[in-house]
Amino acid sequence: MVRLTITVFQVLLDNFTVPAPEYRCMKLVVGITGASGVSYGIRLLEVLQGRADTYLILTSAARQIIEIESGIDVRTVEALATSVLSEYDFTAPVASGSHLFGGMVIVPCSMKTLGSVANGISDTLVTRTADVCLKEGRKLILVPRETPLSLIHIENMLRAKRAGAVILPACPGFYQKPETIDDVIDIIVGRILDLIGIEHELYERWD
Repeated sequence: MVRLTITVFQVLLDNFTVPAPEYRCMKLVVGITGASGVSYGIRLLEVLQGRADTYLILTSAARQIIEIESGIDVRTVEALATSVLSEYDFTAPVASGSHLFGGMVIVPCSMKTLGSVANGISDTLVTRTADVCLKEGRKLILVPRETPLSLIHIENMLRAKRAGAVILPACPGFYQKPETIDDVIDIIVGRILDLIGIEHELYERWD
């Protein structure tokens, strides 16, 4: 009787399949502002395709710098995102804490944007969404690209950090022995992905 019970149980196990879990795509906001280093933001959008739904917010200064630094048409950059939101559209879903999304990356983050975020000034959709992340306890990653830094810059970084933001300066490491500019960009983008919990193979990890 015991053997029969075990046999029946084994047959049930062999024919039992666990349904695959429903995949819920992460929703992320990507803000590209008017600082040098727009290639970091563009590359992040490329890598996130198929891995996350992305809301893209481009500032007017970012649109100019994209054309100056990358030579890429702004419409091509916008096509990389799931949705494109206007810089001053405060009726956008991400302007409200009741709209659920995973977090925000501002890359690159200009010193003006950093100062606004650090001091709670929500004068654009970028800074309003950052404020939403801070008040709702969601991930906010700021990627400043400025050098040298003034005391004001440093104090704003400290203030934003204390409020809950992650400060990830665009300072790539070189132990990976990057051979191209794209390799250098991937190091920073890879670190962003690490922080938001998305697996990648953009660079060789230290072992």
